[in-house]
Amino acid sequence: MRVNQLAEKVGVTPDTVRYYTRIEMLSPTKSTDNGYKNYSTEDEKRLIFILKARHLGFSVSEIKEIISLSKTGKSPCCRVRKIVQMHLDETKQKIAELQLLSGHMQHAVDTWKSMPDSTPDGNSVCDLIEMWEDVDLYTTA
Repeated sequence: MRVNQLAEKVGVTPDTVRYYTRIEMLSPTKSTDNGYKNYSTEDEKRLIFILKARHLGFSVSEIKEIISLSKTGKSPCCRVRKIVQMHLDETKQKIAELQLLSGHMQHAVDTWKSMPDSTPDGNSVCDLIEMWEDVDLYTTA
């Protein structure tokens, strides 16, 4: 099948198929008659695998590593578990950071809603931020 057929069958754009082909995660054969790339059912299975892995948060390099392990005959499942756990831990950390940020922002909104707007006078940019004291400058990027 050609790129458009594979893309439609799997539910992605042709550019997605071309991308994974360009980075050598799909291996179509090239027709000697017309030069078109022909994708096999193995390419279809591989693309579905890639998409499932991406939806689970795996990076392209991690997926390549998993495929490579599989090709050697070794089970990649142990590595997959480790990667997912690592991503889960990172995600939980990001959520915690975002919840903290959300709390700071809500506190600012509540505090600032009754405050008047100020006009920059050359010595200040925005009084709302400059007067803000609910921040540790050494832990905030």
